[in-house]
Amino acid sequence: MAPAAPSMLRLTCVVLLLGRAAPAAEEYGLEITNNGPITTGAQATVHASLSMKNDSVASNLYHFNWIYAPLILIEKSEQRFNSIINVTGEFPGTFPVSVWVTHRNCWLCRPVARNVTVLQITEFITGNLTIAQIEDSRFITRGASSSTGAVTRISFCLHDPSHYFKSASFVYNWDFGDGVYQITKEPFVYYNCSTMGNRTVHLKVIAEWEQIGSIVHEREMVQKTGDFTTALELLDAVKSINVVGSRETHVMENLSLSLHINGTPPLALCWLIKAECIPLEDEKCHLVVINGSCYNLSHTFSDAGQYCLSIRVENGVTMLQTYHEIKVWPTGIHPAFFVLLCIALVSVMLGLVLYTTFRSNTQQKDLVEVADFDFSPLSDKNLSSPSDSGCGQICCRSCFLQSSQEAARESHELLYSFYKPVKMYTV
Repeated sequence: MAPAAPSMLRLTCVVLLLGRAAPAAEEYGLEITNNGPITTGAQATVHASLSMKNDSVASNLYHFNWIYAPLILIEKSEQRFNSIINVTGEFPGTFPVSVWVTHRNCWLCRPVARNVTVLQITEFITGNLTIAQIEDSRFITRGASSSTGAVTRISFCLHDPSHYFKSASFVYNWDFGDGVYQITKEPFVYYNCSTMGNRTVHLKVIAEWEQIGSIVHEREMVQKTGDFTTALELLDAVKSINVVGSRETHVMENLSLSLHINGTPPLALCWLIKAECIPLEDEKCHLVVINGSCYNLSHTFSDAGQYCLSIRVENGVTMLQTYHEIKVWPTGIHPAFFVLLCIALVSVMLGLVLYTTFRSNTQQKDLVEVADFDFSPLSDKNLSSPSDSGCGQICCRSCFLQSSQEAARESHELLYSFYKPVKMYTV
């Protein structure tokens, strides 16, 4: 491995060389990029692109001048405003690659633009690890976070822009940090853990292929390795959102709601109140980050009508959305009071109808008792004996007294024998 000091020295020299040149004109811009890092023996591509900031500048033919030593140039191509070079390195290190642009017919003229990039070359395999969670038969990438109980896919992505490892065979040694190891020939593995916490996943990649030796010109086995590490954070998924509070309120009245969330904090809570329920994926909403499982929400409505509270909660591994409908009544007597008043009036009218019906049926069933007696006590005597009429003529006073006594006695007996009728009649 080459020491880092010479690489830094070369970079410093290039910067000083470009700095001593005349300042670049403000009418041009030069962008330079590379596709590193690469492994030793592989090829890297460096691309330079010239642009004109001022449209009034005449477009002429330009020449791109490269400095890439000690790298080895494999190929170079140049167009009107672009230039591409392919380089390789036999030993690892950090190498500056610079370029400046001049007019094609004047190489000794002042450069119109210049720039520099740094290419990193290593002796190991290059690549990176990615973590994705399977949801609804889809792979969703959320950085280093995943939910407990869900299937997580950990993949290795090889960085080989020049297809240097096209004939190599790979072996992958996985260490999940919890005592579980696995060896695969595929660059991915599925992992499922029900315990919440942080993990550190280690991967050792071994690539092996056959090539012809540069000295002996015989076939020999070549091997390269690479060690990769990534953090895995296992969180509980957001399982439920419970909205506690009234679904009705009045205009200019403060409505308080309590949101209870079942999920691992920190939680990103997004809420919005509109006339209809809408998903909050692309809508602007009130975003709040909470470190607990409960959030109190207060809102005052200025207009009556039907509203919907849309809520979205996510914690880096899962996202859950719910809705809560709210009815806002105008200021005044609540319609429930009118409903209760109508129920009371109907109840009273129904009671009166039932009472009147029951009273009529009771009166129809009453019995009338009539005593069978002669209200004129002298009539029977006149019919039974003609001789008694003389008594009425002679002794009318005594007869009258006797008749009065008998009538009083009969009337007195009727009071005590009211419930012992002689004859019954139904009215």
